Amino acid sequence: MIKKVVLAGGTGFIGEYFKDEFMNNGYEVMMVSRQPQHISWEDQVGMIEALEDADTLINLAGKSVNCRYNQKNKAEILKSRTETTGILGKALLACKNPPSLWINSSTATIYRHAEDRPMTEEDGEIGTGFSVDVAKEWEQSFFAFHLPETRQVALRIAIVLGDRGGVMTPLKNIVKCGLGGAQGSGNQQFSWIHIEDLFKIVLFVRDQKEISGVINCSSPHPITNSELMERLREMMNVNLGLPTPKWMLEIGAFFIRTEPELVLKSRWVFPERLEKAGFTFTYRHLDEALKQILK
Repeated sequence: MIKKVVLAGGTGFIGEYFKDEFMNNGYEVMMVSRQPQHISWEDQVGMIEALEDADTLINLAGKSVNCRYNQKNKAEILKSRTETTGILGKALLACKNPPSLWINSSTATIYRHAEDRPMTEEDGEIGTGFSVDVAKEWEQSFFAFHLPETRQVALRIAIVLGDRGGVMTPLKNIVKCGLGGAQGSGNQQFSWIHIEDLFKIVLFVRDQKEISGVINCSSPHPITNSELMERLREMMNVNLGLPTPKWMLEIGAFFIRTEPELVLKSRWVFPERLEKAGFTFTYRHLDEALKQILK
């Protein structure tokens, strides 16, 4: 019997990669999204039918945080995460044979700005501010469901790197334009994960039946922002890399309709639970990841 995976909100950078990999592994992939060829978020019956006898549900839904944090966007960012999680939870409750695993996206941004020590699942300190509030409500909406037949895992995902898009596209453009120096102080930690490892984590969590709760999805070797930009310049053979001070980032973010926090926050995250469980990263160090991405 062909195994079935339900991908919710799987039309972005991560979702498209996951869909292709699952299909390459012989899975039937059912998609829930706002696109017409997929199961609609309003189609509760269709959603329940898709979830029946499925192996795994993976929820990646959520409006991009790459926007200005005005009231309208804030409301949409929060609603697009908590409301979709609630819809999926109710659909699972209505299933006769629900998936044995529900993986829900979360974010490593839930931890405080950290330049002093790494944040693990056990002793990481939850931060403050809008992004953190969204992450907390997102996880609360997920774990509010008690599903005796379905194991629940929230992935606190660091910045995802890959060769098909995501953050690498603007980073490469910045370097090409000669602005690939340190951003802000340059001391902020850059926690990252290669998209191939993120997919491997999903498979690992599926197979390790004792894993539930929250999991940090990040390489065990983060680097500072200034180191990141230096590595990119070296790999791209660009000699000039002008720094971008904080005030300039704030002005630039205003004009391109985004938030400077996306660059300036120090995310220092360590995947303690994955390491203890024996997960093997393909890309532990940034140089290995960049060689694959920039080849």
